[in-house]
Amino acid sequence: MNKNPYDVLGVARDASDTDIKKAYHKLVMKYHPDKNPGDKSAEEKFKEVNNAFDILKDPQKRAAYDRFGDAAFAGGNGASAGAGFGGGNPFGGGFGFNMGGAGMEDILREAMRGFGFDGFGGATRDASGPRAGRDLLDEITIDLKDAFYGKSHTVKFSSNVACEKCHGFGTADGKAAPTCTTCGGSGFVHTRQGFFAVETPCPECHGLGRKIDKKCSDCDGTGTVHKHRTLDVKIPAGIADGARLRLAGQGEAGANGGPAGDFYLDVRVRPDKRFERRGNDLYQRIDVPFTTLALGGEIEVETIDEKQLMVKVPAGTQVGEKLRVRGHGMPTGRTNSFGDMYIDVAIRIPTKLSDKQKKALAEFADARSDKKGWF
Repeated sequence: MNKNPYDVLGVARDASDTDIKKAYHKLVMKYHPDKNPGDKSAEEKFKEVNNAFDILKDPQKRAAYDRFGDAAFAGGNGASAGAGFGGGNPFGGGFGFNMGGAGMEDILREAMRGFGFDGFGGATRDASGPRAGRDLLDEITIDLKDAFYGKSHTVKFSSNVACEKCHGFGTADGKAAPTCTTCGGSGFVHTRQGFFAVETPCPECHGLGRKIDKKCSDCDGTGTVHKHRTLDVKIPAGIADGARLRLAGQGEAGANGGPAGDFYLDVRVRPDKRFERRGNDLYQRIDVPFTTLALGGEIEVETIDEKQLMVKVPAGTQVGEKLRVRGHGMPTGRTNSFGDMYIDVAIRIPTKLSDKQKKALAEFADARSDKKGWF
């Protein structure tokens, strides 16, 4: 029995196509064999994720699963228990007919429609038409300072690209092959077995929907070739942790002259030792001398771009207060616009004091003993 594709991708049954695609990209990146060499469990999860996405990305397959569950894609030709009809069951032995007042023809027509058939006639799909290629996904982790300045990143990978010689059509002359007359461009042929319609790949075009008489010598008729590729990605200044960059048309090659998919790069920003980022603002904790807090003064702070600033500390500043330094946070994405930097005021209590210092503090404490909570 197939695993529930919604559970595999971790999405709700009413999830949008965008949510399903995001979940797929995240999981396929996690379990990709290149990132888990020799891990059989990761390899199985990778297959499950791809199988689940194959169902949910296709509106017809998704509709079929929503109607019939696992039975929609189960194998086997045994008749359903209790069905009361002879002949094979194309939905698998576990599928039971529940008439519910509807005729057998109505039920089968509804089932066939879920698989792309219009009743008992020809397929509604057109395998010979252009089909977009798959999207690709990669991930990079950068420092906060890289996120501040922005940087260029080179991605190296391998994928199928459109064959230059035949322009992705797989033909020797580089033109679209004629529609297969046997299947009418659907890529499948249909036969009846009693009440049931059986779909098999077209023996003439092998499921392509087009009949290629003379194949391209470079790609052997597939329309694609596998190549090592390099992409230079510009990571913009101020990019946030978890942002996703899209390079349109840089994914897998399409089929039958269709457009290529897109390439996505997920950007992670590792935590910084000095600065904490909150939106476009930066926070850093700085120890300020007690005398400066009490009497007021200035302290020297360093910004993320290594500038030295003198920041005014008002007299009577309390530990835990935050001093705001405008325009020294992260780039906002607008020209010459930056967030702010905040100094989280802290204090370090000295552990070793000279006799003179101890005496001065004792005199201070005696002088302010009537002011509860002042020191």
